[in-house]
Amino acid sequence: MTDDARRVLVTGGTRGIGRATALAFARSGARLVVAHRGDGRAADRLTRELDELGADFTLVAADLTEPAEADRLAEAVRLRFGGLDVLVNNLGVDGHVPFEKLTEDEWHRVLGHNTTSAYLVTRAVLDLLGEGASIVTIGASVALRGRPLGVHYSASKAALVGFTRSLAKELGDRRIRVNLVAPGVTRDEDDDLPPQLAARLTALTALGRLGRPEDVAGAVLYLAGDSAAYVTGTTIEVDGGI
Repeated sequence: MTDDARRVLVTGGTRGIGRATALAFARSGARLVVAHRGDGRAADRLTRELDELGADFTLVAADLTEPAEADRLAEAVRLRFGGLDVLVNNLGVDGHVPFEKLTEDEWHRVLGHNTTSAYLVTRAVLDLLGEGASIVTIGASVALRGRPLGVHYSASKAALVGFTRSLAKELGDRRIRVNLVAPGVTRDEDDDLPPQLAARLTALTALGRLGRPEDVAGAVLYLAGDSAAYVTGTTIEVDGGI
């Protein structure tokens, strides 16, 4: 399948990794549906950028923690493209709180966005995915190591490892590949990471810098493309060797 034939859905696609991924697919000639929560300025910026690239795209505002909204997104994809070649489950939120202060509401907020949304969207578009399609979900490298003040975040991302591994086995007979990208600390111009923390984390990486959204987007494009035709059920860490 050539890049310019691909029909791609990216969730959480107007900021950070999602935005970089959407732009990277657009530059390859792919056609896009980009889902977002309704963040006006970020959506407007991405619209301008995609217009400048001459991309074939549409943005859909939806709360993908809700089943009906995931179904509405799938219908938008069906009406726009009739089918889907690549699904990128990127939607996610962070959370920092000591475990003893972790409320049920905060637990469900993070699990709903990071884990349940991937299930809901994947289920909703499953009949749109043709033979040879690719599902790429964005996890986090801390899921494999754990992170203090982030039990719920680490758990939500760790669940995606099992989701990916199991779904790859179920969909293999349809030649649908399912993979996970696990970024480390990733920064863009919208980040407010304190300088001292950024310096400490940078010192922990083998490459001596923090990740950029484009670093993660590159791994997504690899997994979605023909070069990864025999790669499924795997987790690729993009963390600079932290």
